Amino acid sequence: MTQGTGRPDRRRLSGSEELRNNGVVKNVGEARETPTGPPQEEFATGERSTRNRVARSILDHGPSTVAELAGRLGLTQAAVRRHLDALVADDVVEARERRVYGARTRGRPAKVFALTDCGRDAFDQSYDKLAADAMRWIAEREGGQEAVTAFARARIAAQARAYRRAVEAAGPGERAEALAKALSQDGYAATARSAPVGEQLCQHHCPVAHVAEQFPQLCEAETEIFAELLGTHVQRLATIAHGDGVCTTFIPRISQTDNASASTAGRNPA
Repeated sequence: MTQGTGRPDRRRLSGSEELRNNGVVKNVGEARETPTGPPQEEFATGERSTRNRVARSILDHGPSTVAELAGRLGLTQAAVRRHLDALVADDVVEARERRVYGARTRGRPAKVFALTDCGRDAFDQSYDKLAADAMRWIAEREGGQEAVTAFARARIAAQARAYRRAVEAAGPGERAEALAKALSQDGYAATARSAPVGEQLCQHHCPVAHVAEQFPQLCEAETEIFAELLGTHVQRLATIAHGDGVCTTFIPRISQTDNASASTAGRNPA
């Protein structure tokens, strides 16, 4: 399945749980030229855990100075700065001047660190629940499963405008690859590869997988739009929403006649 601001490994966090390890927070140990083994793994794990505590403290208490974070977490300011540098590099936090209310004192305002949108999204914000609740409301109030299907088709049709431009600009044998690149630009980590008598379009990330588990119409509408864009019948072999590791769509090889027809599909005649 597709769409969203994306992000791999959709495990949600709440309470005192750690910032999810989705590649946003990197291990500083990865860049060190030291032998691999348990000691380095333990070091990397400890670094990540402490960095998660720094991000969590900012989430809980709002924009914070280095001194405030050090005091709350029992760390030295030098250690806090090191973790903040890594979080800034990963776009989890950003530095800004502390907003001053009332008369401004002399000197530069204190620098504080706040979560970015990317950093805030790493914590549970109940987006999946909100989306599922909205879909359920549509089903209950607006016409049952047919209304959900209509919504799913309208959603993917609007989303697919950019995909259509990419596919139509590609050569006959490059449409699957063009679609994969367009999907990847939306965060779906898609690839296209050769397969017996055709190709496979693989989406390694599904931003709406949790909602699609309850509403398969999202997957079905996506499959329909893929067929329309590629000008041939396609077959969905696996989906993340159903517990598979990758969303996989089989695209059969089409003849030159079909290619010619597909190349003009959706275009106005000259």
